Amino acid sequence: MSGVSWREALDEEMEPMLAEEIDVFEGQVELRKQGKVDERVFAETRLRRGVYGQRYDNGQRHDGVASRELRFPAGDLTKGPETFWDAPGMQRIKIPYGGVTPDQLEVLAECAEEYSDDILHITTRQDVQLHFIHIEDTPDMMRRLASVGITTREACGNGVRNVTGCPIAGVCRTEVFDVTAYADALFRFLLGHPDCQDFGRKFKPAFSGCAGEPCGLVMMHDFGAIAEIRDVDGVPTHGFQIYVGGGLGTTPHQAKQLYEWVPASELLPVAQAVGRVFGREGEKKNRNRARIKFLVAKLGIEEFRRLIDEERAILPYDPRWTSYLPNVGDFDEEPARDAAPLVAPENAPEGFGAWLDSNVYRQRQDGYVAATIALPLGDLTADQARALAEVSRRYVGGAIRTTVEQNIILRWVSEGDLPELYRELAEIGLAEPGAGTIFDITSCPGTDTCKLGISSSRGLAGELRRRVAASSFSSDTAVEGLKIKVSGCFNSCGQHHVSDIGFFGNTRKIDGYTVPHFQVVLGGRWRENAGSYGMAVGAVPSKRVPEVVEAITSRFAAERQSDETFQDFTTRLGKKELGALIEPFKSIPTHDEDPTPYTDWGDAREFTKDDMGIGECAGEVVSSTTLELSSAESLSFDAQIAFDDGDLVRADERAYRAMLSAAEALVRAETILPPEDPDAVVKEFKERFYDTERFFDRFAKGKFARPLFERHEQGPGRLDADSIRILLEETALFIDACYAFEIRETGAQSAAV
Repeated sequence: MSGVSWREALDEEMEPMLAEEIDVFEGQVELRKQGKVDERVFAETRLRRGVYGQRYDNGQRHDGVASRELRFPAGDLTKGPETFWDAPGMQRIKIPYGGVTPDQLEVLAECAEEYSDDILHITTRQDVQLHFIHIEDTPDMMRRLASVGITTREACGNGVRNVTGCPIAGVCRTEVFDVTAYADALFRFLLGHPDCQDFGRKFKPAFSGCAGEPCGLVMMHDFGAIAEIRDVDGVPTHGFQIYVGGGLGTTPHQAKQLYEWVPASELLPVAQAVGRVFGREGEKKNRNRARIKFLVAKLGIEEFRRLIDEERAILPYDPRWTSYLPNVGDFDEEPARDAAPLVAPENAPEGFGAWLDSNVYRQRQDGYVAATIALPLGDLTADQARALAEVSRRYVGGAIRTTVEQNIILRWVSEGDLPELYRELAEIGLAEPGAGTIFDITSCPGTDTCKLGISSSRGLAGELRRRVAASSFSSDTAVEGLKIKVSGCFNSCGQHHVSDIGFFGNTRKIDGYTVPHFQVVLGGRWRENAGSYGMAVGAVPSKRVPEVVEAITSRFAAERQSDETFQDFTTRLGKKELGALIEPFKSIPTHDEDPTPYTDWGDAREFTKDDMGIGECAGEVVSSTTLELSSAESLSFDAQIAFDDGDLVRADERAYRAMLSAAEALVRAETILPPEDPDAVVKEFKERFYDTERFFDRFAKGKFARPLFERHEQGPGRLDADSIRILLEETALFIDACYAFEIRETGAQSAAV
C-alpha cells in the first residue's frame, strides 16, 4: 500500500471509535513519561485499557510448562519494580463469551511473540493475558488487536469487565436457547457506556443457557442472566432470569434473584438501570466494600429491586435496547464440513481413546461434537496458537471458544474427522486428555506474576497435575470427575470457592520461619452455575498439599455411599471430621532437619513475603502470639462446625470470640489487659493497631478488622445462614491478617536489630 504507513492501514481496518480511543491513550502514555500526568490518574487510565503492573521473581515461571526467556530483561527484579515504568507489565485482552476467530487467534499469537514472552494465557473469565509487556508497546499492540475486532477497553479498572458465557452455547444438549447473541449485545451496549463509568469497583456479567450446568457460573457474578422461555400472549418468548450481587473474593456472596423473568427486550435496559443504581448508591470511598454484592447485602434484594424498578421507569428510550433482536439469527453457526460418523480407525493414534472419552462432547446436532483442547495452567505458545488457527480453519471454520476452566473448545467438529483432528493436535502438543476431570486443574497466576500472590498457585497446580497423573486413586470414576482449583491468595481468582477441592494461599510461622501454606476449601458446587460455596477447613503447608489431596480423594473413593456426590460426602462427614482428616498434614520437620518445606513450589529460594512487605524472622514474643492466634483459629473452626450443625447462635458467638481472641493476642504482646474485658481488648486493638494504621498492609489496608468492630458494637446481627456464613469468612480472614501482621512486625523488629 504505497504511501500509507502500517499504522494508518490498521486504523482503516478499525472502528473509528476504537482508533480514536487508542490514539488518546497513546497521548496519555507520552504525557506520563514526561511527568505531566499524575501516576494515580494514569494508573486508572491504563487499567481501563487492560494494562496491569505485575510481580517479578527474576522473570521466572515456576510451573515448568511454558517457561520462556524474557525478550526484555530489566535488571534485578527480585524485589519488584519501583514504578510501572521500571519493568514490563501485563496486558489483559477481552474475549466476550470466549468467542475467537482464527484470524484473531493469529493476531494474538503475533502479539504474544512480538511484545510478550511468547505465551498466551487463558483466564478463568475467558480473557487472554500477555505478560511481560512494555507500556510503550501497548498502543501499537492495541491497534493490531482492534484491526481484527478485539478490544482491551475495560478489561481492568472500575468498569464492566468481560461478559462471560457458556462456551458450548448453541450446541449444548441441555440449553434452553443459545445465549451468544444476547451476551454479545450486552457487551457492546455496556462497553464505554456513560452509566458505567462511575463505579467504585469492577462489575462482572455472565450468561448461561440453562440453570443446572456450570455454563456461565451466574451465581458468582455481579450481574447474571439464565435463559428461559415463557409464553407471552400465546407466543413462546425468549427471556432471562436475572441475578445480581454474586461474587467471590475475600467474602463470597451468592447472587440474589432480581427478577424471576424478563423478556429479552428488557435485558439491556435492566442492565443499564442496575449500572445506574450501582454507580449512584455503591460505595466509593472504601474500595474494600465497593462491589455491588455489598450494596445488595446492605439494602436487601427487595429494596434493591425497588430502586431498579424506579430507575427503569425513568430511563430515556434507547433504540439499542432492541435493535439487535431481529439479527439474533446472525450468530447461528454453520459447520465447515459435512457430518460423518466416527469409524474407529484400525491403527488409532496413541492416546486417542483416552482423549475421545474425556475431551469430546456430543452436540445436540447429529454427527457433530465439540472437542476441548486442555491447556495445562491455561497456557499455549504463540506457535501453538498459530497452528491451532490453521487447524480450526480446516475442521470447524471459526467456531472457537475459550472456557472459564482455561481451555479452548472447537465446536462443530464432524465425528468422522476426530482421528485426524487428534493427530494434528498431537503434532502441536495440544492433545492432552483429561479435560473437565480432576486432572484439569484451574489456577490463577499466583506469585509468578500477581502482586497479591501469597503462595505459588501455578507451582502447586503443576505439581498436582503430575501427582494425579501418576496416581491410582484418580482412576476411580467418582474421583475422576472432581474439580480442583487453586488461588494464590484469598481473592479467589482461581475460583477455589466453587470447586470440590479448593486451595488459597496464606502463610504461617513455624520454627521461626514464614512458611507458605494453603487453606483447604471443600464442598463447593460447580454445577448449577456455581450453586454453592465450599467452606475452609484448615491451612496446611504448601509442600504437603498433594498428600492432602490423596487423603481426601482416597477417603471419598472408599467411603462414599452409592451415588453420593462429593458435596453430600463432605456434608455427611462434617467440618470436625474433615478438620481431623487434614490435621496430620499440618506439621513439617524443623528447618534444620529439612529446609524443603520452607520453600515454595518451583522456587529453591527460602520463602519470604517481601513483595508484600512482610518479614521473616521471629522472636520469643512471636512464639507466644502464634500460640494465641492458633487458639483463635480453633474457635473459628468451632464456629464453622456449629454452622454446619445448623446452630447459628453458637456459630455467631464463636466467630465473635475468635476475632476477639486474635485481637487480644496482638494486644497482649504490648500491654497488660484486664481479665475478660472485651471492651478493653477492642479499644486497645483499635487505638494501637487500627487508628495508627499499623495493622494495614499494602493491599487490604484495614478492612479485615472492621467486622470485629461492627460485631462488637452492634452485637449479634441477623441470624440467617447467609449473614453467618459471611461472618465466618470474615473471621477467618481477620485471623489470617493477624498472622500476617505478626510476621510483618517481627520482621521489622529483626531488621531494626
